Amino acid sequence: MNQGLAPPDFRVYHDEHGTTLSLEGNWVGTRLGDIPERIDRDLAEPTPLRVDLSGLRRIDTAGAFALARVLADGRDLKVVGGKRPEFERLAELVRQGLEQPVVAPARKRSLSDLFAAIGRPVAAVAAEGYRGQIFAGRLVMAVGRVLRHPRRLRLTSLVAIMQQAGLAAVPIVVVMTFFIGAVLALVGSTMLQTLGVTIYAVELVGIGILREFGAVVAAILFSGRSASAFAAQIGSMRMNQELDAMQVMGVDIFEALVVPRVLAALIMLPLLTVVADLGGIVGGMLVSWTLLGIEPALFLQRMVDSVGAQQFWVGMAKVPLFALVIAATGCRQGLAVGSDVEGLGLRVTSAVVQSIFLIIMFDALFAVLFYRLDL
Repeated sequence: MNQGLAPPDFRVYHDEHGTTLSLEGNWVGTRLGDIPERIDRDLAEPTPLRVDLSGLRRIDTAGAFALARVLADGRDLKVVGGKRPEFERLAELVRQGLEQPVVAPARKRSLSDLFAAIGRPVAAVAAEGYRGQIFAGRLVMAVGRVLRHPRRLRLTSLVAIMQQAGLAAVPIVVVMTFFIGAVLALVGSTMLQTLGVTIYAVELVGIGILREFGAVVAAILFSGRSASAFAAQIGSMRMNQELDAMQVMGVDIFEALVVPRVLAALIMLPLLTVVADLGGIVGGMLVSWTLLGIEPALFLQRMVDSVGAQQFWVGMAKVPLFALVIAATGCRQGLAVGSDVEGLGLRVTSAVVQSIFLIIMFDALFAVLFYRLDL
């Protein structure tokens, strides 16, 4: 018979040295048959075992698995013949796969575990705030350098970002605030008609849109479009090692990437807020005209006389801070992206969530401040 095609087999014999398992032939998966079951029957007792590999021709992972089942019983093992390094490495690899992971015993949760569960998020928030302060300091330094040397400002990038982040957002901002103004007038009309003071729908729409909804809705939409875009753009550059290349070339990352985006936000968000105010007033005016019978001329005249420009400027006073928060948050999250795609997605999500949270928080603080100032 051709020795290269010899089927797998084994012999077990006992002598004064103990039990010996002698392997023969080719231990490959397609020809093993009932070899594992026969080994289990012949080696039922976990006695010390010697393995003789001198008759073994070839072995694959299936054959090594059958052999490793013998080794997994905790018996003492000694190879007495035919030691071959490749067989030993294969058997060790299969035996590692058979090992069961150690499961740590369940323990009762203590008071220290509760403090740790509370402390970790608090420490994470503190670390995030610390990193935010570092970013703010570097941003202030970069803006100062650009102001001292205006030629360092990249006008091409600034104009492109203004078009992408600002002008492209005008349609969605107009549509959203139009319906918000319409809803304000529609909801207020029911109560105002009951009280017999439908004319105050003008003040409801004017103050609501100019003072709050115009600025906040424009900022939230700008955050959803631009903060995520800033984080994704800078994060993808970080993943592709483009930022490292820029640093090697001596390009300041803040001047090249962060400052143009911050300036674009500071320029375009006030314009979007004006557009949002116009859209909301038009929506409220149409609903007041169709449901309450308030003519557009009367609506606009009362808007000028009763609401006035003060409400508009109160709303606009918050916009620069909103713009700075949105752009800085998006850029900071983009610079914090690692080398994996999952990290990029998490940072883009964090940029939108954090910027919207900060918008709402600062809007509440402005409301308290204006109340104290009687504005």
